Amino acid sequence: MMGGLRRNWSTRSLVKLSFIICLCRCIQSVRAQPGFLSIECCSDANYNDNLTAINWVSDKFWYPNYQDCAILRTGQDHQDYNRKRIFNSDVGNKWCYNLTTHKDQDYLVRATFLSGDQEKNPALSVFNVSIDATVIAQVNSDDSKIEVEGIFRATRDYVNFCLLKVQGAPHISKLELRPLTTDYLDRVPSSALNLIKRVDAGNKGDVRYPVDEYDRIWAADTYADPTVNFISSHNINITSSSYNNISFPPNQVLQTALTHPEKLQFLYDQLDPVYYRYDIILYFLELNESVKARERVFDIYINSINKSQVDIVGSGSSVLVVALNVTANGKLDLTMVKSPNGSKLGPILSAFEIMRAHPLNQETSQEEVGIMMDVKNELLEHNQDNEFLLSWSGDPCLPISWPGLVCQQVNGTSLVTNMNLSFRNLGGPVPHSITKLIHLEELDLRHNNLIGDVSEILASLPNLTSLYFGCNPNLHNGLPDSLNRTDLSTDYGKCTGHASRHSLQKVKIGVVAGVCTLGIIAAGVFLFCRKKRKVVFLSKFDGNEYPVTKNAIYSIPSTEIVRKSISVKAFSLDYIELATQKYKTLIGEGGFGSVYRGTLSDGEEVAVKVRSATSTQGTREFDNELNLLSAIRHENLVPLLGYCSEKDQQILVYPFMSNGSLQDRLYGEASKRKALDWPTRLSIALGSARGLAYLHTFPGRSVIHRDVKSSNILLDQSMNAKVADFGFSKYAPQEGDSTTSLEVRGTAGYLDPEYYSTQHLSAKSDVFSFGVVLLEIVTGREPLNINRPRNEWSLVEWAKPRIRNSRMDEIVDPNIKGGYHAEAMWRVVEVALACIEPYSAYRPCMADIVRELEDALIIENNASEYLKSIDSFGGSHRYSIERPIVILPTPVQTETSPILSQPPPPQPR
Repeated sequence: MMGGLRRNWSTRSLVKLSFIICLCRCIQSVRAQPGFLSIECCSDANYNDNLTAINWVSDKFWYPNYQDCAILRTGQDHQDYNRKRIFNSDVGNKWCYNLTTHKDQDYLVRATFLSGDQEKNPALSVFNVSIDATVIAQVNSDDSKIEVEGIFRATRDYVNFCLLKVQGAPHISKLELRPLTTDYLDRVPSSALNLIKRVDAGNKGDVRYPVDEYDRIWAADTYADPTVNFISSHNINITSSSYNNISFPPNQVLQTALTHPEKLQFLYDQLDPVYYRYDIILYFLELNESVKARERVFDIYINSINKSQVDIVGSGSSVLVVALNVTANGKLDLTMVKSPNGSKLGPILSAFEIMRAHPLNQETSQEEVGIMMDVKNELLEHNQDNEFLLSWSGDPCLPISWPGLVCQQVNGTSLVTNMNLSFRNLGGPVPHSITKLIHLEELDLRHNNLIGDVSEILASLPNLTSLYFGCNPNLHNGLPDSLNRTDLSTDYGKCTGHASRHSLQKVKIGVVAGVCTLGIIAAGVFLFCRKKRKVVFLSKFDGNEYPVTKNAIYSIPSTEIVRKSISVKAFSLDYIELATQKYKTLIGEGGFGSVYRGTLSDGEEVAVKVRSATSTQGTREFDNELNLLSAIRHENLVPLLGYCSEKDQQILVYPFMSNGSLQDRLYGEASKRKALDWPTRLSIALGSARGLAYLHTFPGRSVIHRDVKSSNILLDQSMNAKVADFGFSKYAPQEGDSTTSLEVRGTAGYLDPEYYSTQHLSAKSDVFSFGVVLLEIVTGREPLNINRPRNEWSLVEWAKPRIRNSRMDEIVDPNIKGGYHAEAMWRVVEVALACIEPYSAYRPCMADIVRELEDALIIENNASEYLKSIDSFGGSHRYSIERPIVILPTPVQTETSPILSQPPPPQPR
């Protein structure tokens, strides 16, 4: 009986104990992770981690389709998880996880990207990662495991964490969201931070949750120097949890440290070769309790610049935190060196964090986002599995717009101006919410199975100029006379053949097949005709005559420009050889090939550019330049006179520019170098700016040059500037085009850092390059010169601090000192400084640059009158005016130039 009682008691005790354990775990889970969200992509079910009590959930709430999932091959070091979700749709280019937040709360978001599974996804994938509209990192599937961590401040009750397609199929394995009470963003406001490194300098293994309540991962650093000392002291505990809103690392991190008798150095030289602002936080705790003030003093250097001096005990704080902001390009060298002024001990370091700051891009207005979500939801009610609608994810406009939408900046915010829903197999009523898109200019609903009528749309949208809704069998196909507008382009609902909802796919396939067939036929006819025409050219050639081809337009996609009727001559190869005396006089070499001097039969001198067999620029660049210059003429663009495409030769013919290139004149070969005075330089700057502005504002579709540099600015006999070399030029992206250029083009020293980093091409890339050209004009220096001292290799980085500190005399070319008006020079320098801002949102547009340079030239040309007016009030002499540089405001994505937001310069009295 006693045994039975004993057994009953044991059973009851075990039940109670189990209940207590479960209760404790539940309490721990609730208390330890308020606000934590942990997502395992493609997971079969939710579960609790036994070690951390963190609750992990599947991402099926966001993306329920498990056909997009892959289980990675075994044998890869992915620890506890080996799955990933692959976004492989041909329709979308952006996939977002919408995560709940609290406004004004700071958050840490961390994503894990596992590669592998080469059988299912063998192609290289490259994609960008964004927090709302701000891109913070790029992921390349060449790496087997990548973690991207960002820190941001919520602006509303949700955040979109997005993957943006660049090449191949984006993928993701884990996504974690953690609230922070610490305030990292006080030092870098209006930014999102991307973690580069978070290091626990003294520990041998990683430290994270639950030791760190915010689930920051403190990674052990493998310090290679064998003379370094790892020390620890578990007797020291830190009771204060923060310092100036910086939350300390946990005690386990602070109680260990690295120390060295002379120097500690941490080098990160594989960063993006683009200028960014970095936020660096260093944590110091003196673990030797016998050390007194001034016995351990050391200096902190970042990229060889002394940033701070540290005396931990002398500071009076148990933990010393040093927060630094630096701007760096490609490399961070963090070095701590023992002070030479009597310090007994070398540096000590417990932990540090390095984060890269990305200025926030302004998001689409919340009203517009809400309307577009209503449009999407209305359509999804009757089209639940429609792939096109399911691709509408995140912000409708930014960083890239939803398929079918075109957005424009209006009063500083993005708004939807064009909606193309044609051929999308859509049924149900026309969404009523479309009537709220008051900035909508174009709407295309053709070839769907929508029902209702469009009268309300037309009546509600005052800015609508194009409306197409034909080939919807159940859609009212007429417009009331009262709503007919002379400014409206419409098909009035007419359709040559009604396409049913079930036959649309067949129609699309038929259209594609037909287009392909016609394309093949057209290509065959073109090749046949061109071959036949060559025979005619050869038979008629007599050294004096050559045929003329008008509108010679070749294979560049998506141009859709109304072209001018510009004559471009098609020369035979024999004629070219005669004109150049069989390529007798070589006048230059470039990426395309050699350039020879020649004379046409009418006596005009020409430059003949002949593609070499080893050229890195192929037929695409030849056709690109031929197409573009057959459509565009401007006095500040080098015109194309003719071409030759015969016997595998590709040749372009231009007018000869007798004064060479701007580069030749500034610092080229001694035989070509001739001093340019300041007024001439200023005139050249203005002329080339006008040429680029014309490209950027070309009617129908703007053109981006992509290789602006001083060697591509040529000078005619009157020293007029003409922009040349359009082999890399591209039409600005439009809706339906890829928003990225997979091949970043440009020249070292001129390359836009944002374009290089994100591969997002815009006209502001030309603006950056033009800013470097302006610095060349002012300084007479090359953009890159490794023969100079290390801190002078880059013209941009050498000139920028001197301009900002008003040290003009140090940068102006000695050849023009004493020959310029300081106010005109300042205008040019300030324009250059705005152009070379690392982020395109800060940069002016070319139209604004032209206006500023025009003002500078007016001041320079009227300098004597200007000086008289200043001297009458006791003003300074001509060359001694100095003034501080105005710091540009926080970037806002508008068309307004940041130059125009600066205080006006001093005006003549």
